[in-house]
Amino acid sequence: MIRTDDLLARGPGGAVSRRTFLRTATLSAAALALPTRVIGDPYAALAPRRPVRPVRIRGQVRGPEGGIGGAAVSDGLEVVGTARDGTFELVSSADRQFLQMSVPGGYSIPLNATGTARFYQPIRPDAGDELEAVFELERLPRPDERHVVLVLADPQTQNEQEVEWLHEETVSDVKHVVAGLGDREVFGIACGDIMYNNLEHFPGYERVVSAMGVPFFQVVGNHDMDFEARTDEDATATFSRHFGPRYYSFDRGAVHYVVLDDVFWHGSDYIGYIDHAQLTWLANDLALIEPGRTVFVAVHIPVLGSRHVRDGAAEPGSSMAIMNREALYRLLEPYEAHVLAGHTHEIEHVYEGGVREHVCGAVCGSWWSGPICPEGTPKGYTVYEVDGSQVSWRYKSTGHGFDHQIRAYPHGANPEAPDEIVANVWDWDPEWSVVWYEDGDRVGEMARRIGLDPLSVELHTGPDLPVRREWVEPVRTGHLFYAPASRDAHEIRIEATDRFGRVYTALVPEAG
Repeated sequence: MIRTDDLLARGPGGAVSRRTFLRTATLSAAALALPTRVIGDPYAALAPRRPVRPVRIRGQVRGPEGGIGGAAVSDGLEVVGTARDGTFELVSSADRQFLQMSVPGGYSIPLNATGTARFYQPIRPDAGDELEAVFELERLPRPDERHVVLVLADPQTQNEQEVEWLHEETVSDVKHVVAGLGDREVFGIACGDIMYNNLEHFPGYERVVSAMGVPFFQVVGNHDMDFEARTDEDATATFSRHFGPRYYSFDRGAVHYVVLDDVFWHGSDYIGYIDHAQLTWLANDLALIEPGRTVFVAVHIPVLGSRHVRDGAAEPGSSMAIMNREALYRLLEPYEAHVLAGHTHEIEHVYEGGVREHVCGAVCGSWWSGPICPEGTPKGYTVYEVDGSQVSWRYKSTGHGFDHQIRAYPHGANPEAPDEIVANVWDWDPEWSVVWYEDGDRVGEMARRIGLDPLSVELHTGPDLPVRREWVEPVRTGHLFYAPASRDAHEIRIEATDRFGRVYTALVPEAG
């Protein structure tokens, strides 16, 4: 992971209890200047809620053997655990939209007819402002301690043609990967920008999920919103009609999963921000999770990323990172936390605030304009394998095997380094090693430098390129490696070893 504290000043440190956080979590009005940090003090008091009509909800979470104790049920603010017989009671309010259940480990993910997860039901009280609710669950046919998560970031389909490409390319690729996973439990997360503004194509995405045959959870992205909305909550109305709550949690095996909406729509544009209601809910949700557990948090906009560092800026732009990220860091302090994000159509791994952040490559590459993302990563998705509390991951390039992890370039591919070979090792993090061999002899480690991927320069540079999205330009990346290899060598081989000991190789082609 990139340790950004070597490049940027850290925020305020120190542990804090969840109870203290709830007393002192958000910001004063003076901290709202943009594009600086929207939150200046992560310990400032939460604003009180305005009074609304109460709704009393009683119900049960039950399985084939009867009630399920210890399950979490929520209205998006309050979180209660079920009693031993699976019953619960929750005092909600008339302004809450959904009652949601955190699907416990060991039980199947309930599904809509399309294959997307259905762990929720609308809050529609009777004339007496009461509601009876039952959640029915089925036991999994096998343990889920070993499971796999497929993270598909930025499918970003804009029209029927792109929906068809998503179906043709990604469905068969995912089905092939799932077939090779054996008897492990598998589910997916679409990590935002499922659409490219045209929300009428959500049913096309749902057909893709149905064809993949894997349960999918959804994250809302900035291109999945109703842009005519005047408020943030109204901006997710269409998304919620298809997929339910915009933030929620569930368990698989020993891992607790959280999905958040970090795209804050303010009526004319968006920023990366986690609103008051979500922070309150998240604190309540995590209060039921014992410290030390592995927690995954899926968002769309990265928590921090390093694009700004690569571009020479001191801070990320307000649409490129979560502006009040310190509040999220504080809540995740007691856990082994991973954050999954998309949005930037690139791969990077960042370690900050005690959190491992994985920014995932885009399913659509450069917005369905070619085979790669703007920084050279092939279009594809990430596969996370979980065994108990142990987590490993690999990027899966669409149409390629898992061994496709390097693109090698000959001398002169970068005109600024004419005497060096270049390799793009897209899933790199600092635990990897990248070396080169000449005619079978190991020469040494390659040097990592920030720069532009040569293929991206070729495909994306110029007023008419790429043909479908002329505005796409190459993006500087931090996973390029250089070496002054001999021009006299008959064979130059690059070898990369990832943090899990897996070895990948690529031969450097001859200069053309």
